[in-house]
Amino acid sequence: MRNRITTKSSNARSAGSQKKRYSSGSNAIYIPETKKKLPEILFITSYPPRECGIATYSQDLIKVLNNKFKYSFKIKICPLESKNEQHVYSEPTQYILNTDHSNAFQNLASKINDNTAIQIVLVQHEFGLFRKNEADFRQFLNTVLKPVIIVFHTVLPNPNELLKENVKKITGSAHSIIVMTSSSAKILMNDYEIAPEKITIIAHGTHLVPHSDKALLKEKYKLTGRNVLSTFGLLSSGKSIETTLDALPKIIKENHDVLFLIIGKTHPSVAKEEGEKYRLMLEAKIETLQLQNHVQFINRYLSLSDLLEYLQLTDIYLFTSKDPNQAVSGTFSYAMSCGCPIVSTPIPHACEVLCGGSGIIVDFGNVQQLAAEVNHLLLDEQLRKNISANGLHKIAPTAWENAAIAHALLFEKIAEDTLSLHYKIPKINLDHIKKLTTSFGMIQFSNINQPDINSGYTLDDNARAMVAMCQHFELTKDVADLEYIYIYFDFIKYCMQPGGHFLNYVDEYRQFTNQNNTTNLSDSNGRAIWALGYLISIGDLIPKDLAKAAQTTLYTALLNVNKIHSTRAMAFIIKGVYYSNTKNKLAQNVVLITELANRLVQMYRHESDKDWAWFESYLTYGNSILPEALLCAWLATGDAVYKETAKSSFDFLLSKIFREDCIKVVSNKGWLYKEKEAISIPVGGEQPIDVAYTILALSKFYDAFKDDVYLQKMEIAFSWFLGNNHLQQIIYNPCTGGCYDGLEDTYINLNQGAESTVSYLMARLTVKKTFKKILKHSSATESQMEHYLKLNSKNQFA
Repeated sequence: MRNRITTKSSNARSAGSQKKRYSSGSNAIYIPETKKKLPEILFITSYPPRECGIATYSQDLIKVLNNKFKYSFKIKICPLESKNEQHVYSEPTQYILNTDHSNAFQNLASKINDNTAIQIVLVQHEFGLFRKNEADFRQFLNTVLKPVIIVFHTVLPNPNELLKENVKKITGSAHSIIVMTSSSAKILMNDYEIAPEKITIIAHGTHLVPHSDKALLKEKYKLTGRNVLSTFGLLSSGKSIETTLDALPKIIKENHDVLFLIIGKTHPSVAKEEGEKYRLMLEAKIETLQLQNHVQFINRYLSLSDLLEYLQLTDIYLFTSKDPNQAVSGTFSYAMSCGCPIVSTPIPHACEVLCGGSGIIVDFGNVQQLAAEVNHLLLDEQLRKNISANGLHKIAPTAWENAAIAHALLFEKIAEDTLSLHYKIPKINLDHIKKLTTSFGMIQFSNINQPDINSGYTLDDNARAMVAMCQHFELTKDVADLEYIYIYFDFIKYCMQPGGHFLNYVDEYRQFTNQNNTTNLSDSNGRAIWALGYLISIGDLIPKDLAKAAQTTLYTALLNVNKIHSTRAMAFIIKGVYYSNTKNKLAQNVVLITELANRLVQMYRHESDKDWAWFESYLTYGNSILPEALLCAWLATGDAVYKETAKSSFDFLLSKIFREDCIKVVSNKGWLYKEKEAISIPVGGEQPIDVAYTILALSKFYDAFKDDVYLQKMEIAFSWFLGNNHLQQIIYNPCTGGCYDGLEDTYINLNQGAESTVSYLMARLTVKKTFKKILKHSSATESQMEHYLKLNSKNQFA
């Protein structure tokens, strides 16, 4: 075991330095080498076009690993074949292992050992895949001199001595074991005596879905007016679909419009052994029970997009497997991720994830119980919604993106110094921004990713949205952005009152709410001024009428702002006037910036000491805007006091929120107080807006000081959205373009409201703008630059 881990060539060691860093200063950002050599991870697995669950599982996992960690390692594929299963693969394969040939195992082990690029071997294990040559497979594991990870897709309880000995030998030769449920891990520990430290639980991945409108999907598939039950997967008798057929007469008696979809073709292995015997039996039962108008076969292997649409239109998903030892089911995991209420038999996976109101369990083969539970659900729409919502929150951590993060962290741990993780930045996606925006403005909240018009609108969100869309227009010159800039600008004007101040809260009927009378609106006024100033700063790019209107609106808004003393409101005002002044340099702008900046400096001098370099006796929300505002004041006035105070306060803040290679912004569950600094900070309560504001400030400080520490922290902070946080889960949803509302202690708030989504977009655009400037002035060679931009033209710099 020890030899397997430590046997590494000099070439393998050098693979750890996969990326060169370039910047206008010292090493700071990662630029992949033109001929970079990344460490390789070899997947030994069944693989499409082979039709089996493990093949699809591996394809999905490899795709998302490549998508998130393209510049960290390379995945190589060794498909499993047999005499009866040989295929032509659409993706490059490193090797092929024919499990019917005993010498193939030894030959493969030799090739792996000779290949210095391969750092880890991962085997997707199912007993049936190796049943003809189990001894050769075990010998293969003993021969390979690279760390081996075994993924057990089946873990059988109460093994006989032969099975127990076989599993113990397999696990004994492996560096690490992956299982997909806690129950499987317990079985390995209790029944097979496997050490717990060797076991990692990584749930079966699920796809992020857009949660499209159910009625529209039913219309698309000509299922309007039907209550749809469904099940899917490669057909075999083990699925016990006849249980549902036997229950249907009782279901139809109470719900006449029910249609049961049986999605999937017969399992290829079953088809080779017995043909379509099982399907024919189901068809005969349908005729006997006169269910022809209530059952529909979809007898083909669906594309992923079609499958996910069928699941999203499903009202209840049925899983009736009769195998009590089935460790995991990807089928109902997919159904949960699509928001389906699920009725399932009690396989271990179902018992684990459908608890706590996330689904319903029925006994194996119990027709009466199945019919009763389905009827109960069909007659109670609110119950279905509750189960769907609970299921979505339960299944969210298992998104393929999160599964990829968990695998990558395990790879990094096993490969030691030969592999380091770098998150690939997602392409810019405005879908959810546009979905949240009506002709009037941006809606405040979402239920998951569905805008909640009942939540109304806020000036805060529309001001931030205008800044973000101006950033996007500035970078892309996409004229389609102007429509949204006008909408957000008109909303800001709508909120302006005759005296020049703004109201913040507007209901769905465009009426100002009473909340405006009970809430301090200073910060909202400051954000509006920031947005107006930013719009003016890109005046050369936008239509003249818009630029002129923005200047007029800002002039009115600034009439009485010197009466505002809220710390963050003053900071936003300074930023807005600073941006406006970059376009229209006016003496009164500098006077106002100076007056407000002096107040901030006075606050800093009053509260700071040798251990506490801050403006207040506490750190709360939006902290980064305070030093950023003073930096803007220095850039506008040249007063060194602002520069020094900005830098000392910002460096102090960074010392509190960055730990090693991750960021943890101040929790809204408990602010950080000067006199209570020694008290531990609560876990969770981290908001995307605080991370975004930190990134905006880091970019501004890097521009001013060219200190690569700021740049490195900006990359680290942005990776918080991509999974580099205490839950190691994504905060940004690349499927919808939305951002989850918060990182809590044990879960992610899945609602994708305006504040979080716009915050992510501002951060993403700031990263793009900053890196483009760095690349333009970097010391990278022309060929390296061209290669890097080519690599990234379709992702982070798109």
